[in-house]
Amino acid sequence: MKIDAPTFTDQLLFHLWFPDIFEFKGGIQVYSAFLLEALQSLYPDASYDVFLKHDSRALAVFPVLDATRFHFAGPWPLSLRTLVFASQILGSGLRQRPNLVLASHLNFTAAAAWLKRLSGVPYWAIAHGVEAWDIQRPQLQMALQHADQILCVSSYTRERLLKQQLLNPAKVFLLPNTFDASRFQITPKPPDLLERYGLRADQPVILTVARLDQRERYKGYDQVLQALPEIRQQLPDVRYLLVGEGSDRPRIEQLVTRLKLQDSVSLPGFIADQELSKHYNLCDLFVMPSKGEGFGIVYLEALACGKPVVGGNQDGAIDALAQGEFGVLVNPDDLEEIARVLTRILQGTYAHPILYQPKRLREKVINAFGFEQFTQTLAQLIQISGLGVR
Repeated sequence: MKIDAPTFTDQLLFHLWFPDIFEFKGGIQVYSAFLLEALQSLYPDASYDVFLKHDSRALAVFPVLDATRFHFAGPWPLSLRTLVFASQILGSGLRQRPNLVLASHLNFTAAAAWLKRLSGVPYWAIAHGVEAWDIQRPQLQMALQHADQILCVSSYTRERLLKQQLLNPAKVFLLPNTFDASRFQITPKPPDLLERYGLRADQPVILTVARLDQRERYKGYDQVLQALPEIRQQLPDVRYLLVGEGSDRPRIEQLVTRLKLQDSVSLPGFIADQELSKHYNLCDLFVMPSKGEGFGIVYLEALACGKPVVGGNQDGAIDALAQGEFGVLVNPDDLEEIARVLTRILQGTYAHPILYQPKRLREKVINAFGFEQFTQTLAQLIQISGLGVR
């Protein structure tokens, strides 16, 4: 489907302020890359200056237009990087006066507010999750008040931000996460992964993909581990793959030992992007019962592979699973509920027919959150903003 973007007589100049998009792949980084791609599909004749705080070089991981200039603060030591990055974005903003600044991390909006005050350049702020909650810094609070638009990745983040910061709802919009549907498709269980993990094709496999960071225990992998002994009473050969790496891994290994789950849990660590889809297709159920997730792209990726998905009922997973239409929302603090739901889904007895319809799951998640829908929503937001009018 052709997506119509608002047209303007003068050439547009976009400044995009991102933490990074090349050398690290977290939720904000993936979102930022899709945002750049969507903008460039809407405005192929515009010019783009992309400022990256932590990247040190561009990698050929996705195509960009020739009129795209990257500016890197990553080569500088961490102690100087914020100052260098601020000098880059403010200096270039004052010289070039772009039509719009898009800041994909709220920490950058204080500089955007100064730029707007000095030169009238409008800016949009993007709110993802934990970085947007409980903001206490007066500079950031002021910057949010003066932003021309604030884009939130989920209704949960939007509602929380509106409540805490008393913002004008008329300028706070939704632009949910998206994903690459061509990368995540339905396939049989990969034979090489079955062999790698010592699994049978008919063996029930639960999967979580998450960064195992001490600060991100809210993702709920502890609860899955603690629910496993009860699940094993009904499904003794169940295997749990907890994919990811981070500072919390030693504690997780100790928990696995304490619960005597060594034969039921695999911790593969980091896996390359090209193997991610294969891991989704290896599992029979994807679960991340989080209670602090802004959205959760992993839910979309698992759904695109046709997998039943379980998320928490207290955060952005509510949006990703369409209020439970696409999957099951559980209380992330209720171990009995988690164990019961996971067991019933794996036994094929859970009363939610779509969980067992892979093609329908894939179709629904693409229609709701595919890149085409993301780009269409972005075009509508640009139309609302009156971009290009000085």
